[in-house]
Amino acid sequence: MTETPVIMIANFTIADAETYRLYEKGFFPILKKHGGEFITFDDAPETLEGSSALDGRVVVWRFPNEAAAKAWYDDPDYQALSEHRRAGTNLKFLTMVHGMPPRG
Repeated sequence: MTETPVIMIANFTIADAETYRLYEKGFFPILKKHGGEFITFDDAPETLEGSSALDGRVVVWRFPNEAAAKAWYDDPDYQALSEHRRAGTNLKFLTMVHGMPPRG
């Protein structure tokens, strides 16, 4: 059975860069601990259509499956670290998008 990957997308504005940097410094080790892979970030996303434009920073990363993504999010070390993100940013959303299942 092939696992279905998930993509994580966050959109937020940085209100306190120094506090947010504390989050950034600890983010990658916890991401890797759960099999996550950083894809990209963009501080100037461009909305081509629609009335709800993204604003601020967009960050995209992936996990091999939903269980790994939820284990990352529920990890006590991540939850402790995420307090810096909560204090240093105005989060618009943190969304999990399920990949397409394998076709057979």
